[in-house]
Amino acid sequence: MNDAVITLKTDYDLKTKAMKLADELGFSLSSLINAYLKSFLRTKTVNFSTLDESRPTKFMIDSLKESKADIKAGRVSPAFSDAKSAIEWLHNDKS
Repeated sequence: MNDAVITLKTDYDLKTKAMKLADELGFSLSSLINAYLKSFLRTKTVNFSTLDESRPTKFMIDSLKESKADIKAGRVSPAFSDAKSAIEWLHNDKS
């Protein structure tokens, strides 16, 4: 592999914190940037997130609570083996 050098300007604290975190995870910052560049070429997409994706959002928590309440109240559909049965169930008067 022929190595090439990429020079970029970034905030000193950003670089320092990124190098420290990379080291804590067992990587060099260079290897992480190379992995990102390879992913960028392979997927042709740019993926950045400002969210902590390991934690559910408020919307997700609220949705799960609502679903749990629906299940507890019996507001669930049965399992269907075909589309016709599902459509018939949807059209039945449930009141």
